[in-house]
Amino acid sequence: MKKIKRGLFAGASVLSLCFLLAPAAALAAETDTVSQPSMYATFWALVPPIVAILLALITKEVYSSLFVGILVGGLFYSGFSFEGTMNHIFHDGFVSVLSDSYNVGILVFLVVLGAMVSLMNRAGGSAAFGHYARKKIKSRVGAQLATVALGVLIFIDDYFNCLTVGSVMRPVTDEHKVSRAKLAYLIDATAAPVCIIAPISSWAAAVSGFVEGEDGFSIFIRAIPYNYYALLTIVMMVAIILLKVDFGSMRTHEKNALKGDLFTSGTAASGEEEIPENPKGRVIDLVIPILTLILCCVIGMIYTGGFFQGESFVASFSNSDASVGLALGSIFAMLFTIVIYLIRRVLSFKQCMDCLPAGFKAMVPAILILTFAWTLKAMTDSLGAAEFVANAVAQSAEGLMMLLPAIIFLVGCFLAFSTGTSWGTFGILIPIVVAVFANSNPQLMIISISACMAGAVCGDHCSPISDTTIMASAGAQCNHVNHVSTQLPYALLVAAVSFVTYIIAGFVQNPWIPLPIGIVLLLVCLLVMKSHSTEA
Repeated sequence: MKKIKRGLFAGASVLSLCFLLAPAAALAAETDTVSQPSMYATFWALVPPIVAILLALITKEVYSSLFVGILVGGLFYSGFSFEGTMNHIFHDGFVSVLSDSYNVGILVFLVVLGAMVSLMNRAGGSAAFGHYARKKIKSRVGAQLATVALGVLIFIDDYFNCLTVGSVMRPVTDEHKVSRAKLAYLIDATAAPVCIIAPISSWAAAVSGFVEGEDGFSIFIRAIPYNYYALLTIVMMVAIILLKVDFGSMRTHEKNALKGDLFTSGTAASGEEEIPENPKGRVIDLVIPILTLILCCVIGMIYTGGFFQGESFVASFSNSDASVGLALGSIFAMLFTIVIYLIRRVLSFKQCMDCLPAGFKAMVPAILILTFAWTLKAMTDSLGAAEFVANAVAQSAEGLMMLLPAIIFLVGCFLAFSTGTSWGTFGILIPIVVAVFANSNPQLMIISISACMAGAVCGDHCSPISDTTIMASAGAQCNHVNHVSTQLPYALLVAAVSFVTYIIAGFVQNPWIPLPIGIVLLLVCLLVMKSHSTEA
């Protein structure tokens, strides 16, 4: 009840503020507000996502928080007109994002993957793998390291990474009493951070496409050693596992998990199904579908990039459409899985068909949050957030050349955190960096592009409205707000160390000096935290 009252109070306060600002907005909007809102390309463009994020952290309730953020964006865009607000929210917001072909492809991939997880659970593959893993993985440390290793191996796409690693490793981490919040963090931290340093990935293709007038793929390769946030995040995961360091609210979740409560909230995550164990299930009933899914998704992505029309493997990956490729690959993998289960008589045809709606049901929370997050991004885009940030970065470039990588890293963090999109942040900042440095200091351009990528991944990693964060929660079947609140201190620590390394990199312009300094600084911070937690 207290949470509900607090949420209502916070929401009412935000709406009251909006209506108090309405007269000022109306006076400023003497021209056509629909074509060019009065708050266009101002700081107000970032207010809707900030409102949504703050409400989510205060109320612990994500759906209403996102909707309030969407409502604020609609009010700002329409000049506080009721009809204009409703039209913008539903026509330019929900209807637009749900009719976008890329978004539909991602939703299809989510639903099919949910159905495959349901199939593997009902066939007994997940349980059989859990039994097998108990014999091979003897400790909590081993279970967590295995999760990280699998996440690093699945570097093709972050969506695919989140949901696949979650479905495979959940039985193992549950057996060793690793909290779902910790599992969600390990999944999230091996999704985007690994993809952004993998040359063969959908992320490499996206970044290469934003570097206009240059060899995008070559620049991506050269930027990898400077991608300090991604590299330090991997170091962070291994260090906290081996040193057994937990801090912030994650420490509470881990303590409760050791007592048998994997969720800390006291209840299982929404959408988790309890299925009696199938005695016919074998480890191959999980391994074969997962390998098939990986193979089919790779083929699907290179197919959309023109591999079968003569393009090279690397070029086809660079030109691939991840949405279509993942949707096609997952559908073929699901059909193959059903055929295998029918041949092995592990499941009947009716049981296989029953898994389709069950898988959809399990993914409903993730689909709802994604839809709200996409709509909120549409509101932010319509208010000119990209133009506001682009102008701010361009103005700060003069006279701050050596500090610019660190500044770009912070701007990338803030923009990705506010909008929930890494790729959108790449699209805004990378062209600016290329224009500033291409003809003056190519080495500083590489460092700044890497800082942009690192900042985007960091902000995306922290943001509760990021699709990758949402899918990590879905993959671990963890309460979304729990995942965000437990992950935030870990991500902020790595972000602080990364900021220091980018300051150093701007002056020395050599990747191998700042990175060891950053690793040592990170380990020192963790050891200090461990000593404090031991004393407490």
